[in-house]
Amino acid sequence: MANAEHRDVANRKQDELDEAFDKLQQETPNVVTRAISWLRKPQARWVRLPLGVLFICAGFLWFLPALGLWCLPLGLLLIAQDVRFLRRPVGRMTLYLLDRWVRFRKWWARRRARAKANKAAKTAA
Repeated sequence: MANAEHRDVANRKQDELDEAFDKLQQETPNVVTRAISWLRKPQARWVRLPLGVLFICAGFLWFLPALGLWCLPLGLLLIAQDVRFLRRPVGRMTLYLLDRWVRFRKWWARRRARAKANKAAKTAA
């Protein structure tokens, strides 16, 4: 019975991470989506782990222009595919950040539409 419960917990953790990857793929351009799909495959493990460590290390060099804190969550996301205890927290973090990203894009679109309407109203008057 305990073995079945352990399997259920592991599946929920993997489901959260898979959901995060799926939503991430919906938000990214096709080139990035293809790269994510390839990196999620089991045979890409030997690329995924070193790349994840590299991104995490690059995240600590946030003060350099090309690198930044954006590297840290990306590295964690890559490593979480293979490191069991990171699946749930990284999946939740990714879902949270994607939700914030979608909200920001909607807010920005509304703001631009209002600004465009105001500009059109001023030029018409």
